[in-house]
Amino acid sequence: MTSSFVLPDRLSAAEPPEARGVPRDGVRLLVARPGLPVRHRRFRDLPSALAPGDLLVVNTSSTAPAAVDGTRSDGRPVTVHVSGPVPDVPDRWVVELRTPGRERVHDGRSGEVVTLPGGAHAVLVAAHPDPSAATSRLWRAMIATDGPFLRWLERVGRPITYSYLRAAPGIDDFRTVVAKPGREFPSAEMPSAGRPLSRDVLARLAARGVGVAEIVLHTGVSSLEAGETPLPERYRVPARTADAVNAARAAGRRIVAVGTTVTRALETVAADDGSVRAGSGWTELVLGPDRPARTVDGLVTGWHEPQASHLLLLKAVAGRETVAAAYESALAEGYLWHEFGDSCLLLA
Repeated sequence: MTSSFVLPDRLSAAEPPEARGVPRDGVRLLVARPGLPVRHRRFRDLPSALAPGDLLVVNTSSTAPAAVDGTRSDGRPVTVHVSGPVPDVPDRWVVELRTPGRERVHDGRSGEVVTLPGGAHAVLVAAHPDPSAATSRLWRAMIATDGPFLRWLERVGRPITYSYLRAAPGIDDFRTVVAKPGREFPSAEMPSAGRPLSRDVLARLAARGVGVAEIVLHTGVSSLEAGETPLPERYRVPARTADAVNAARAAGRRIVAVGTTVTRALETVAADDGSVRAGSGWTELVLGPDRPARTVDGLVTGWHEPQASHLLLLKAVAGRETVAAAYESALAEGYLWHEFGDSCLLLA
């Protein structure tokens, strides 16, 4: 069911919850566990849905204003989405081209120059991830700016948005309360599972005895086409987080990841027995039937579209039946989708 359902337009969250009069932690939270009826709560109730000793792991990656308007060499307007650096290739960026109407551009060509604001320009160097491809929606580009790249992007860029949003929210709407700025390029799109977290929820988690640990995983553009697998992403699992995960597992407590990003990072450094080690780099891990979760046994997540590769990850953590029950109930009860929508807690 979860790979073939139809998502009605009315269930797309068209604006941040605050614009609907709902605080960050006031979005709905569906709680699903194997063999039990689903429960309908609010995100502020997350602490009571977990047990003392459980460990919640969050992603502290911030979000870049990664969409920049430009002009193609033939004069056509274009929007450039900066996905992040090319793995192991210095001074090259993965970019996606979109029309002003947010449609994908597939007719880019190697050597094409896109004029950008502030005296900057981008040169399309090769297709990505396969540099030998003649056409592609993603490109490896050289971007020349006047001054530091991130500072330029903060000045001229805006958040990446899609057609279901009725307005263009500001960058702060796309950053979680646990986000930490850094010197490296952060996420191109918000690690949105953590958006409903609030300072109050974090305080009540601590009061209940639920631990909170941190990882970093910087997301690229999320608009995968049919059949595409997730791109490699940069991650970092600190030693203190690995120690906290291993201690919680040794005590028989649950490891609950806030988002598919956290799940991907933890499972990248997981051994066959579920223990984890500190690590950093690029991960190409894709969870699914051939690679179930070893460490993560709970997941806070948003709602994913039909055919999304993330659905395989959810099933790898919580099982097909639990995920199917959650999605059937969410559709029936009118839960909202996308980055400003409602949430789900899946427990194995």
